[in-house]
Amino acid sequence: MRALAAPASLKGVLSAVEAAAYVAHGFRKAGADVQELPIEDGGEGTLEVLARALPGEWRSAKVSDPLLRPVEARWLLLEDGRAVVESAEAIGLGRVDESERDPLHASSRGLGEVILAALDTKPRELLVCLGGTATVDGGAGLREVLDGLPVPTTVACDVRNPLLGPAGAASAFGPQKGASPEHVEALEARLGGMSELSGVSTVAGAGSAGGLGAAFAALGATLVPGAELVLDAVGFHDRLPEVDLVVTGEGIVDRWSAEGGKSSGVVARACREAGVACVVFGGHVLHDVDGAELYELSGDPDLAAEDLVALGELLGRRLR
Repeated sequence: MRALAAPASLKGVLSAVEAAAYVAHGFRKAGADVQELPIEDGGEGTLEVLARALPGEWRSAKVSDPLLRPVEARWLLLEDGRAVVESAEAIGLGRVDESERDPLHASSRGLGEVILAALDTKPRELLVCLGGTATVDGGAGLREVLDGLPVPTTVACDVRNPLLGPAGAASAFGPQKGASPEHVEALEARLGGMSELSGVSTVAGAGSAGGLGAAFAALGATLVPGAELVLDAVGFHDRLPEVDLVVTGEGIVDRWSAEGGKSSGVVARACREAGVACVVFGGHVLHDVDGAELYELSGDPDLAAEDLVALGELLGRRLR
């Protein structure tokens, strides 16, 4: 019997690649057969996952971080002629210390600068991976340097939320970026006042990455669910018939996971449809995921690697 270790990252603790390796190590300690297939949802770490699965080369550019300080951001030029950029590389939440989080002033300009660098290579298509940003500027900074998309552009969104309202960019995600209740109100008003986004505010994914989804939709890009795009890109569905158990997970398993928008939920749904057993782990498990067996880790970031090895070993003994 064979298992597939297909986790997303535990944000700020382990990358998806690291998490997959630790789970797989536990299976192998138990003498079980396992393959590693890290996944992501379009947010932080998606470039790394795609680079493992698709032929291409790393490139980099000097750009602005969310507070307009100079940083080096990576992107991918694939052999098939597509350029792939990730918002978190330039303007990710990890680019600023917790004490520096300031969504009222954080700018998406750096993502526009990465895209310009990628476009300089004349790619046939552009893939933008959205999620994990420190910004809630509706793409205002991006539009300072990018006024159009000269090549077909697909945007992989880590959430399917609209731009405005209780589930929108400011209300749903502003607090995790440092926004107080008063800041959330100000951000909501600012996003709502951007007339250039009014026609796309309800598009699924418009609220992704602080409203960058809406900005790209207004520029003519196609927004798609990031988790599903990544699963297709890494060949997840081709692997399913070969395995008896899939282990996936992330830092927090919540309502977004259960509703199938985050990676773990999308994996669980695919396993359910294929009749393959699925285990979903989380540092914190806040919601059931239909059709999956749930495991809550210790929740201690310092023990995350040890927890995943132990989980892999426990499940591996079942497969023997």
